[in-house]
Amino acid sequence: MSKASFIVFEGLDGSGKGTQISMLTDRLESDGIKLFTTCEPTQFATGGLIRDALGGLTKRSPSELAALFLADRISHCAVIKKMLDSGRTVICDRYYYSSFAYQGMDTDLRWVMDSNLNCPDIIKPDMCLFLDVPPEVCDHRIEAGRASREIYETPEAIKKIRAKYLDVFSLLPDHNIRLINAARSAQDVAKDVYEAVTQVIKS
Repeated sequence: MSKASFIVFEGLDGSGKGTQISMLTDRLESDGIKLFTTCEPTQFATGGLIRDALGGLTKRSPSELAALFLADRISHCAVIKKMLDSGRTVICDRYYYSSFAYQGMDTDLRWVMDSNLNCPDIIKPDMCLFLDVPPEVCDHRIEAGRASREIYETPEAIKKIRAKYLDVFSLLPDHNIRLINAARSAQDVAKDVYEAVTQVIKS
C-alpha cells in the first residue's frame, strides 16, 4: 500500500533535479503509484512574472521577488492539495526551501521563512530531497548546457546559495530533509532517491 505524499526536490542549478525527477517518476509509475509532477515557479501569471525577473527581463528587489514566490506558492498549493486529496503523490521541482536559500541571501531570511511556514494555505512537504553537488560542478554543467545564465547562476552566487541551503536546513529540524550526494552517476543517485522516497510513500 502507498499513501499520497508530497515530495520536494531541491538543489543548485545544474544539480540534476530534472533528470532525477524523470527517473523517479518512471520507477514509481511502474510500481503502480499515481503521480502528479509539478514545479515552481508555476505556469500561473505570478510564475510568469517570476521567470521574467529570473531571466533578467524585469528587475525586482529580493523582497519583491520573495513576495511573488509566496503568492505563486499559495495558488500552487491549492492544486497540490487537490492532487493529494485525489490520492496522487506529488513530486515538485523546487518549493519554499528555494525561497529561503535564494531570496534569503539578499533580504531578511526570517521574514521569508515566517511568511511561508506560517501561511495556512501553504503545505508542509512530507520529504525534501536536496541533490548536493559541488558548486564548481554545477557551474560547469550550466556553462555546457545553456546559452545564457539566469541572475542566480553566476559562479559566486552558486557557492553562496549552497551555503545558504545548508544554513536553512539547520533551522528546520522538524522537516524531513535528506541530502543526496548527486556528484555520482545518475543511476547511483536514482537508487538512493528511490529508496528515500519509498520509505515515505510506502510507510
